[in-house]
Amino acid sequence: MSSFTPYRPKNDKEKALSSAFLKLKTEQETANFLRDLLTIKEIEEFANRLEMARLLKKGWSYKRIAKEVGVSTTTVTRVAHWLFRGCGGYEKVLKSP
Repeated sequence: MSSFTPYRPKNDKEKALSSAFLKLKTEQETANFLRDLLTIKEIEEFANRLEMARLLKKGWSYKRIAKEVGVSTTTVTRVAHWLFRGCGGYEKVLKSP
């Protein structure tokens, strides 16, 4: 049983956003949607967050991750909070096949 608390969309717009991802079948479709939805800088930021979560799961130190990714240790701490005490989203996408 998971210790993560699921996030509940607050309104129909948030539900529609979550549902939109379910319509995507391929990596390319997902990349296209992300590019239409987000700026290049936002895509880079979210990719950095996922990389930080991956490195945290590998046991890297916050300082080492900050240096590798080019962010502050405060940012790494924020990602670690959601990785270990969030809703389980990072855990789901980082799970080994």
